[in-house]
Parts: sequence; C-alpha cells; structure tokens
Amino acid sequence: MLTILGFTMIATFLVLIMMKKMSPIAALVLIPALFCVFVGKGAHLGDYVIEGVGTLAPTAAMLMFAIVYFGVMIDVGLFDPIVRGILKFCKADPLRIVVGTALLAAIVSLDGDGSTTFMITVSAMYPLYKRLKMSLVVMTGVAATANGVMNTLPWGGPTARAATALKLDAGDIFVPMIPALAVGLVAVIALSYVLGLRERKRLGVLSLNEVLDEEKQLVDEPETETVLVGAGAAAGGPGDGKVRMTKTTGGAGSGTDASDGDDEEEEEDDVRLQGLDPNRPTLRPKLYWFNALLTATLLAAMIMELLPIPVLFVLAAALALTVNFPHIPDQKARLAAHADNVLNVSGMVFAAAVFTGVLQGTGMVDSMAKWLVDGIPDGMGPHMALVTGVLSLPLTYFMSNDGFYFGVLPVLAEAGAAHGVSPLEIARASLVGQPLHMSSPLVPAVYVLVGMAKVEFGDHTKFVVKWAALTSLVVLGAGILFGII
Repeated sequence: MLTILGFTMIATFLVLIMMKKMSPIAALVLIPALFCVFVGKGAHLGDYVIEGVGTLAPTAAMLMFAIVYFGVMIDVGLFDPIVRGILKFCKADPLRIVVGTALLAAIVSLDGDGSTTFMITVSAMYPLYKRLKMSLVVMTGVAATANGVMNTLPWGGPTARAATALKLDAGDIFVPMIPALAVGLVAVIALSYVLGLRERKRLGVLSLNEVLDEEKQLVDEPETETVLVGAGAAAGGPGDGKVRMTKTTGGAGSGTDASDGDDEEEEEDDVRLQGLDPNRPTLRPKLYWFNALLTATLLAAMIMELLPIPVLFVLAAALALTVNFPHIPDQKARLAAHADNVLNVSGMVFAAAVFTGVLQGTGMVDSMAKWLVDGIPDGMGPHMALVTGVLSLPLTYFMSNDGFYFGVLPVLAEAGAAHGVSPLEIARASLVGQPLHMSSPLVPAVYVLVGMAKVEFGDHTKFVVKWAALTSLVVLGAGILFGII
C-alpha cells in the first residue's frame, strides 16, 4: 500500500506542476500533507516538517546569499569588461561569434540564474547575429547548452535540490564533479567551434565596418530601439528597476561622417554593441578590482572547502553590500531588487521540507525503493549511478527539476544504497542531464531565451536536443572515466 501511495503522490505532484495547475511551492506542501493523512500519520506531519526544515536550512541560506552576491556583482559591473572583451574578440567572424556566445553564456551563468544569463547573452550577441544574417537557433542552442553545464553550480538549483533531497552537503556533491563538468564545458566550446565553422563557411567573414556600411545604405532614417538587457530588475537603477540600452541603426544619424575617421567610428560601434548599460547608477568602477578579488577568493575558498558554502556566501554577500553600497538605503534597494529571486528559491527549498519529510517519515520512500530494487536485475544493481545518469537525461527533460530531484532521486538513491552505491555517487550522476534540461519546455528561462532571440521554440528544440544530449553523455562518460560516478 505504501508503495502505491508513494508513487501516486509523486505522480500527482508531477502532473499538477507540469499542467501548471499548482505552483511548485504549493504542490510541495499541500500534496504530501494530504497523502500523509491518507497514510494515517497526519498527527506526525509537524514532526516531519520541522525535521526537514532543520535539515534544509543551510541549503536555503546558501541559495539566498548566493543570489544576492552574484546579483550585486552584476549590478556593480564586475562582468561588464568580460562582455565587452568577448564582443571585441568576436568582430564580424561567425566562428568567433558562436564561440564567444558559448563563453559569454558560461561566464554569466556564474550568477546561477538562467533568465539573467539569457538576457545578458542575447542582448549582447543578437545584434551581431542579425547583422551577419547568422542562424539564431545556433545562438540559442549554444547559450542553453553552456548554461546547462554551468547550471550544476551549487547555487544554480540542481545541486542544491540533490543535496536537499538526499540530505547531503552541496560541496561534497559538486567539488568532485568539477573535472567532469570542465570536460562538458570543453565539449560545448568544441561544439560552438564546429557550428561557427559551419556558419563561417555559409556566410564568409566580413569586417564590422563593412556590415555597418551595408546597414547605412539600407536604412535612411535612424531607428532607436530600447532593449531590456542585463539582470533585469536585478541590475536596474532606481526607476522602473530595469536596465535599458539604446541601440541606433541605419542612416547618417547612426553612423559617423567619413571625415571623423575610423577611430571615432570604432568607438561608437563599441558603445552600440555593449551588452550592459554603461551608465547605470549601480556601477562601481573604482571598486572593480576589489570585487574581482573578492569573487576569486570566494570561488577558491569554496573549491578548497575552507568553510561550509553557506557560510562563505553569507560573509561574501555581507561584505560586498557593505563595501559597494555603504549607505543603508542603497543596500535596501539592492536587496529589494533581488528579493523576488531570493523568495522564490528559498521558498521552494523550505516547501521541499514537507515533501521529503513526508516521503521519508511515512516510510513510503523505503517501500518504493524496495519495489524498485526488486525490479532491477542483479547485474545492474552495482551500476545504479550509471543508471541514474542515463535516466537523468529524459527524466529532467520531461519533468521539472523539482519533480526529478524531490520525487525520483530519493528512490534511486535508496535503490543504489541497497547495492552498496553511495548516495553521493547517485547525486553526482543525477546532474549530468542538466545541459538537456535547460531546453526543456518546463523551464521558464528557455522562453526568455527564444523570446528575446525571436526564435520559434519548436525550431530551437529540433536544433538543440541532439547536441545537448551529446554534451550530457560526455559529462557522464568523463565522470565514469575519472572515477567520480
């Protein structure tokens, strides 16, 4: 009976959130509470929840302060030179542009938010793709796949969910996976090189000045377009909370007079192609090297495990806010700008305490694991980590991360434990499907990507699925080769 109720609870949860009948937070709370009553242990619901909240509090703290920290770093302009450098590197060579897209998406993905990554990447690269008549699905496919690899960062979501569901330390899951994920990132760069080579062969190579001269001949009047860029509300100034960039194209008003010389034209082109507003009021250029050193120190301390990851982000976020925004009203404004992301993520983690608490406290997960173990051939039991890695591709594509990590992963971990496979190996293997997951129709950020790039979702899907799946398998293979999985 517990097995049937357990699978029914998971199925109900998945169906409701995939059909968008309930939000993940509401479903994580109400559905297990209802099934806890069905099992006859409603009187113990409070104990299950309190125990779960106590276990998940460090993970919630890590996510909250990581979002604040990287949000502030985008606000103050830490990533602006990187964006401009990549744009200068790209010039008007399709090969460089596609590789630059992968690099930019990977770097900006450090903030752990897919929507922010896609907004910055598309805002920076879209003008180049349009001017050179390059394939926009190449841009969306490369950006989504690169973000999928980087989405495995502890503050990105999947690793935190795996740690939450299995009651493990996020650092213990992520740090050993770094070599395999690095191989996956190299695979994305190699893929972008191949796709860029194909675009170069199709279009050839132009100088940026040639492209702009062509625009001037085609358009008589200047056109001004306001484009949302950067971290959205996260990087905005006081006003409407959004960052805007003015892009001028065509006509004599958009270009430079021939007598002004090439230097002035190149300077104007650089301003037009910047991916972040260079005049937003939150910039702190005098503190750039402090912020860069702080970020490098934070990442190094996290990799070396000098302190628990939540503690590192609490300290770093507090220091970043204090130094960059010494006035209390400014600090409040930055915290308010990132409040939506913080509330959504931390709320999801605490809501998960109800789901995982009921699943384990009632004994449903043990019952389901026993049934699953009995159904797996004896020869496959010791390879549950490999099984988990392979299953993560279709399961994270056809269901949300919440559904997979909170509903399926605990069952796989219990099945693996019965055959002596460590929950840490299962958790690491569960991450390999993320490059494919980031193009799932269940991921809201992918609609930001295709919407800003003006690409049909179906076209994006047909293009990216095979490449993203291949990248996931490369990560899985590297994990096995290095003895991580």
